[in-house]
Amino acid sequence: MFFAIKDLFLHKSLIFNMMKKLFGILMFLLVGLFSYGQDGPKIEFKQETINYGEVVKGEDDGVRVFEFTNTGNAPLIITDVKSSCGCTVPTKPTEPIMPGKSDKIIVKYNMNPGPISKTITVESNAVNKLNGVVPLRIKGTVIVK
Repeated sequence: MFFAIKDLFLHKSLIFNMMKKLFGILMFLLVGLFSYGQDGPKIEFKQETINYGEVVKGEDDGVRVFEFTNTGNAPLIITDVKSSCGCTVPTKPTEPIMPGKSDKIIVKYNMNPGPISKTITVESNAVNKLNGVVPLRIKGTVIVK
């Protein structure tokens, strides 16, 4: 009797572990299926980080440009562009970007002396980014001569 109960629990444990593995494999396949070949707008930036390097205050206007392309098959809409602080002012396109077309996010940093490490968050209807969000970064150092 004792061995039968022990074997029953062992058998249930094996079945449960197999079901967990099967469920994990199934989820992996489903995620792959739904993410592959998605229809809709897709955003691809030429670069997601711009390094100002070392710049001299007064000799650089602080403006940089992030170029991107809609590589999808539907209009891309940039819904919002936010900066991590008031010292960085981003500008977004106002019109939808058609498939195959390019546009830009313009960023102006106020060139306060010291290190630059800021994030610009781009929100859109892009299907190839989690929730349509792309974090862009600027970095560098502003010096005074």
